[in-house]
Amino acid sequence: MRSRFEGSLLGLIGVNILAWLITFVTLGIATPWAMCIKYRWEAENTVIEGKRLNFIGSGSSLFMHYIKWWVLTIITFGIYGLWLYIKLLQWKTENTVFEN
Repeated sequence: MRSRFEGSLLGLIGVNILAWLITFVTLGIATPWAMCIKYRWEAENTVIEGKRLNFIGSGSSLFMHYIKWWVLTIITFGIYGLWLYIKLLQWKTENTVFEN
């Protein structure tokens, strides 16, 4: 079986506009929720060897991690910031499962 991505350009544009609006209207506070919307759309449109992905993460969970990561970045004078992208990828992967 082959893996595939089934998302469309219009879907991508729509989810990005929605995520941007959420972030803009809340002055960035709801960015974790906006990111989860995007991650959920990506997962729902991805099929790996016949199994659809499902993103189970929540904005509130990511928000708590954001707080922790930013505090660590501040107290380490930015050094922890080098790990932020890796931490975000780890969190995203931990919260992505097969649907069935």
